[in-house]
Amino acid sequence: MKAVVIHAPHDLRIDEIDIAPPPGVGEVRIAVARGGICGSDLHYYHDGGFGTVRIQQPMALGHEVSGVVTDLGAGVDGLAVGDKVAICPSRPCGDCEYCKRDMRHECLDMRFNGSAMRMPHEQGLFRAEVTVPAELAVRVSPETDLALAALCEPFSVCLHAVNQAGALLGKRVLISGSGPIGCLTIAAAKLAGASEIIVTDIAPEPLKIAAAMGATRCIDLSSEAEALAPLRENKGRVDCVFECSGAAPALQTACEVVRPGGQIVTVGLGSEPTLPLSLVVTKEIRILGSFRFDHEFEVAADLIDRGRVDLAPVLTGCFPMEDAVAAFDFASDKAKAMKVQLRFDQG
Repeated sequence: MKAVVIHAPHDLRIDEIDIAPPPGVGEVRIAVARGGICGSDLHYYHDGGFGTVRIQQPMALGHEVSGVVTDLGAGVDGLAVGDKVAICPSRPCGDCEYCKRDMRHECLDMRFNGSAMRMPHEQGLFRAEVTVPAELAVRVSPETDLALAALCEPFSVCLHAVNQAGALLGKRVLISGSGPIGCLTIAAAKLAGASEIIVTDIAPEPLKIAAAMGATRCIDLSSEAEALAPLRENKGRVDCVFECSGAAPALQTACEVVRPGGQIVTVGLGSEPTLPLSLVVTKEIRILGSFRFDHEFEVAADLIDRGRVDLAPVLTGCFPMEDAVAAFDFASDKAKAMKVQLRFDQG
């Protein structure tokens, strides 16, 4: 069967690999339908990895996928052949101290699809078929668009970030960075009852999608940086900042606009900024990290399935799996692309 496999930077191939094995006890086999290209996939494509994580052997990419159940192993309940599902890529061990503390996303022995952190690498889900534990296949309704179901994983990240923030009802929120995670955080913050959602970026194109996702106000910092001045008044006017860009200057700005006693939830990765400690201390700012997700995956699937959120504006391209190189090149152009997906035979 076919898979989208990275061999080296800019060496992305459609390889023939072994078919997915028949499902064992408690497993299901799934024909992959749609797969979203994530920022980490783009790092593997352009740079061969990120930080100390580097490709050392061919690896199938992808961890944002949906599909259709084709085969059931013994002992599987609640799923049937033909069911549409979102596939969770996260497999915590269940035995380490963090799993036992109900912090499975911090598992000491985590397996996550499409990751070169382990050797051999943990293969990704951009494959024609996959066999996975049944609990990782979250059923959605027959009417649900599989393109939207494939957004469960990134939306889970945003739901986890909003859960970290606590009560947002009636609050003024600022989201720094309007990439896919920033735009999906808009949907999560709206669900949590935020009364005002301000989004910033340094390019106008992604801000248009932020507006379509329901942002109250969008600020292009490349042309209207002064627009933040009112938010800095009286020690800060924002209740909660979600820093989704990973850009070093963004943390400084977040500390300036958040009110005393407010909070900053850091979601984006990519830099090691200097912390403006004087502002953190004197304004008693609470800074929280947010990493991946856990139980939020099932919540994301349910919200998407019941139409409680409209995530369609972030979908800006879909390519046949055979055109993966073109899809990755298009996804790399932030002036044109937000969330780009691959379409497999079931899509």
